[in-house]
Amino acid sequence: MNSDSSDLTPKPKRLQAYLASAGLGSRRHCETFILAGRVLVNGQKAELGQSVSPGDTVLLDGKPVVPQEQKHYLMLNKPAGYLCAMSDPEGRPLAVDLLNNACAERVYNIGRLDQWSSGLILFTNDGDFAKKMSHPSSNIEKEYELFTDVPIPKEFATSFEAGIVIDGTTYKARSVNVLDDYHATVILIEGRNREIRRVLAQFGLRALKLTRVRIGPVRLGPLPEGEYRELTSEELLALSDLLAWRTDNDCRN
Repeated sequence: MNSDSSDLTPKPKRLQAYLASAGLGSRRHCETFILAGRVLVNGQKAELGQSVSPGDTVLLDGKPVVPQEQKHYLMLNKPAGYLCAMSDPEGRPLAVDLLNNACAERVYNIGRLDQWSSGLILFTNDGDFAKKMSHPSSNIEKEYELFTDVPIPKEFATSFEAGIVIDGTTYKARSVNVLDDYHATVILIEGRNREIRRVLAQFGLRALKLTRVRIGPVRLGPLPEGEYRELTSEELLALSDLLAWRTDNDCRN
């Protein structure tokens, strides 16, 4: 759920939690450092139970203690009209701005949706995770739902699944399911820039609405348009397991 930006201002943290967040051990273990007099806060010997605030200097055995960056994995239901970019010289609205400073760390979108498409887009500050997700070898399915302005011809699905060459580039869907005359779902793997729109145009079609509803095991679900949330531990584990399986499988081939 969205949070007011004032709630995201870094707050004082218990010293043992601060030490633990720097990877120095459990909170209980870090308490022993404090009790042994090995921790200084702003040059003064620390006491058990005290808190530290942003800007405080914390030393353990004379060495600075810096908490590790917290990793974030967010999903956003991007409305049409927003760019998947970190800045835009033309001043167009950015999807990242809808996150309303969801976390203290700066996050980046994984992959893109074109400006006039809507739906699921992921954000993270975990560079390794983003790189694995974005790499073509990940072969992660991306599912889209579309509504067209004129009836979808019978050959659209079979042609798109077989592969269509447009201006020397082959566009190929993993699967296409035509639900009625104006409504279909498309599953892509690589997902080239404006791929579905280019293929639709080859058949004289235009997407009145194009929404990404799934990335691998993560579904958009009931998340309202323009809203965001953190991925659940189950979703993150499912994605991580899928990426690990792909990497292991590539190594064997």
